[in-house]
Amino acid sequence: MKQLRVWPGRLAGVAAVLLALGCQMAPVVPAPEVARVAPKGVAPQTIHLDLPDAWGGQVLCVASDCLLGAVEHENNKLSLLRLKGRTATLLDRQSVAYHPDSAAWLSPQLLVAAVENSLSLDIFRVSDGRLIRLAQAKVGFEPRDVIALPAPPGQYRMLATPYGGREVAWVDWSEQQSQAAQVRKTTWCQTPWHPTRVSQLPQSAQGGVAVACLDDKKVVAVSEADLYDAPKVLASFTVIPRQVRPSPSGLWLYVALETGGRNARIQMQTGELQWIAGDPRGSSAVAPLADDLIIWGDDQRLTLQRLDETGGVLQTRELRTSGYSTSLQLQDIDGDGHQDILVLNSAGKRADVIYGPLWEQAQPRP
Repeated sequence: MKQLRVWPGRLAGVAAVLLALGCQMAPVVPAPEVARVAPKGVAPQTIHLDLPDAWGGQVLCVASDCLLGAVEHENNKLSLLRLKGRTATLLDRQSVAYHPDSAAWLSPQLLVAAVENSLSLDIFRVSDGRLIRLAQAKVGFEPRDVIALPAPPGQYRMLATPYGGREVAWVDWSEQQSQAAQVRKTTWCQTPWHPTRVSQLPQSAQGGVAVACLDDKKVVAVSEADLYDAPKVLASFTVIPRQVRPSPSGLWLYVALETGGRNARIQMQTGELQWIAGDPRGSSAVAPLADDLIIWGDDQRLTLQRLDETGGVLQTRELRTSGYSTSLQLQDIDGDGHQDILVLNSAGKRADVIYGPLWEQAQPRP
């Protein structure tokens, strides 16, 4: 069943959450480990993380290990985990207001979460494995997504897009003036979810930011030459586009379509739209492994497709997941030279890390 964007009992949940938060004055003691390797001699391919209803987050890898910042949507928590090799350790878990929706790294020491009920971006410092609250930047609407964008040294720029509505917010912030974030709003489209940076735009030498507009059923983009300009429509659909992500070279922008049995991709030099045969259940997430090797996310499954130059499907394989998989991130997490995938399940009790090589380990499908 598809994850609904309007949750039942939402108003009643506010009171329950506030009451629960009032009883959580004692510090949270992290569990020492939330995932471990399989017995010696058995090479694990997947570990599971204790992250229920993880609507969003991001993994950041440095030389020694990786840090994962992720939100637990129904628990009103921001969680910090260390991923090292093929193990995961919970470092800290902090409460935020009702319904956090996503999280992103500003630097290896700074993590930001988009939180609905506080209408804010909450910024935390990571110090000795703990999350320390630094600032709260008010954006004036319920933010669904937050991403980090390039900024001058010592400055941080974020883009927040709404759970519902047309306004987006560009937020400039610095630690030196941590309580004085500059917020500038512009209008995009109805319900722009999951924005992503792109290295090129059709008929342009510039990159920018692209986004799927759920209720307007289109994909739009703004150029980095003027991020405050009105967005241009890249493609329109008769069904809901849930997410867009660029291929590694930037040549294609892949579009996960919620229903209709097919997905799409946009050629980012010419603007050509190609259709890709998909599952009748539709797709809610996408992560391109290569220009013509794509991973789609849906309910308890990743679908991998190898495509030809016209978007025709040459081969299809699948990997199983622990829930409704709506946030996918490719990264060499264990440092073995193969791309791994972090799968955040917006419905389900666990998140997954599936270790590569992904195509070779996936099960063939007819």
